[in-house]
Amino acid sequence: MRRYLLQIIIMSVIVVCSENLFAAEPLWNGYVQSPWFDEQYQYLKPGPEVRAIIVAPRPERIKPRRINRVVLFTTPNGNTIEQTLGCEQKAGRDWHFDIQHIAAQHRQCQSLNERENLILVCLEAKGLSWPGWRARHPDNPQLIRDVIAAILKQIPLKDPRLTLACHSGGGSFLWGYLNGSDSIPPEVDRFVFLDANYSFSTADGHGKKFSDWLQSDKGRSLIVMAYDDRNVLFRGKKVVSPTGGTFRATQRMRDEFEKTFTFKESAAGDFKIATALEGSIRLLVHQNPQNQILHTRLVGEMNGYLYGVTVDTPEAQDKLPGSPRSYTRWIQPEPFTMSEPEASP
Repeated sequence: MRRYLLQIIIMSVIVVCSENLFAAEPLWNGYVQSPWFDEQYQYLKPGPEVRAIIVAPRPERIKPRRINRVVLFTTPNGNTIEQTLGCEQKAGRDWHFDIQHIAAQHRQCQSLNERENLILVCLEAKGLSWPGWRARHPDNPQLIRDVIAAILKQIPLKDPRLTLACHSGGGSFLWGYLNGSDSIPPEVDRFVFLDANYSFSTADGHGKKFSDWLQSDKGRSLIVMAYDDRNVLFRGKKVVSPTGGTFRATQRMRDEFEKTFTFKESAAGDFKIATALEGSIRLLVHQNPQNQILHTRLVGEMNGYLYGVTVDTPEAQDKLPGSPRSYTRWIQPEPFTMSEPEASP
């Protein structure tokens, strides 16, 4: 009996020591420890007038047999990367920190996903406008490719798959990416436009590029979320022009795709959903019966990011975007911060 108890004690000591050694695995080069979650992060400047943060699990949380996935999320107009990632609201804090919560939604996604190592990258343009940044940089299609390459060099994971996601003016970054070549690289397998598809252009070949890319691999997805913004008023004036807005842009996308694919329609709650290619193309439009401004609510209050990155995956929650927030336990108390972003090598 004593011998048996001694064996148990020895094994327990070995397990504890092993766990301590495992937990002591060093952070990736250039990263710092998050004070709230088992995460490491790094600020960097991956291109001219571009600021970014990489948020990754601590090295011991990276599982070797999992798929590696990098989600690049571009900030909406007027928001910093810290505001876009989000934190708890408190008196005196800018309200922008409490509207999108991309970091918290991303953490919830990782808590559900045992197939993939998820890395989140949030990118911000100088002036807090990706359309403005592109206008200042006529060579932006190549610059965007270079920015992504510089970011991936800072992530020591093999052959990551890429999700390109955006909100609002952040969509301009994705359109610039599409304009960078005649085809979409195979490492990209999901696009998520969260009320951000304003600049879809048949003339720029966006429809053909998406169609060719989607038909080349059944595992690829194009997710578009919008709302009926045609008659929304702010201070007595319509928020979009007679030809603008994401409602009309989504219809232009569908018109283009219908030249090649057959869509199925369904409705649930306030949403109308059009899908094609067995769900590889998914266009969701909130009908906005109360004629409200849902531009940001779709993303944060209605869990839109979480929906966009999980729909048609094993982690999908089988429900459409809607309130209340499902990710509150993953919201950090304070914003990400670092005195000066580090230039990438």
